[in-house]
Amino acid sequence: MTKITPSFYKSLMFCYFFSLLQMGCGEKKTETQNKEPIAEEESVATETSDSSKKILFFGDSLTAGYGLEVGQAFPALIQQRLDSLGLDYSVVNAGLSGETTASGKNRLDWVLEDGIEIVIIELGANDGLRGIPLTETESNLQSMVDKVQSEAPNAKIILAGMQIPPNMGPEYTSTFKQLFPKLAESENIALIPFLLENVAGIPELNQGDGIHPTVEGQKIVAENVWEVLAPLL
Repeated sequence: MTKITPSFYKSLMFCYFFSLLQMGCGEKKTETQNKEPIAEEESVATETSDSSKKILFFGDSLTAGYGLEVGQAFPALIQQRLDSLGLDYSVVNAGLSGETTASGKNRLDWVLEDGIEIVIIELGANDGLRGIPLTETESNLQSMVDKVQSEAPNAKIILAGMQIPPNMGPEYTSTFKQLFPKLAESENIALIPFLLENVAGIPELNQGDGIHPTVEGQKIVAENVWEVLAPLL
């Protein structure tokens, strides 16, 4: 009989977390008696301050704060930290549930605006969970980086790394994980190694769907982001 150690349990829960993600990371779940098809949320860019210096969070439901109040999502927590330190920045939450890198590439033009000094790109998980060719995901992320550099040449870019479970095959899984640091290094941009570090696979830090962080989970995600963001301010 296999002895269940803490590390084994954590690995098991991590895989469980991502298996749930395959049902549609970031897709809006509407619980009805008929269990109607999942619908994507409308894209809304929420600005939480009136500063002329903006930090754009561009991503999927993890950025949008699915299942929580907007003020409980990690971008809003970053705004609170900025305000407490007297830093004159305005956070713009442009998260959209169900977003892939392909749709994000097309949507980026809509949210880039004057005054943006830092852009955090948090996309790619949905690509991996759908088995989208990695060359396509990499190309889309590259296009987004190029777009920011072209439209907002003075803006600093942070890329949020993601990981997927091994059921897509070891080669795909490994290559996907390395895609983010590879792009960050080639473009000399900042990298959050894994956005959900110390949150993914931990039941008490995720909502009932096992996918999206709870209020406490969002606080940890905010710390993961702040560690990389702070030196750029």
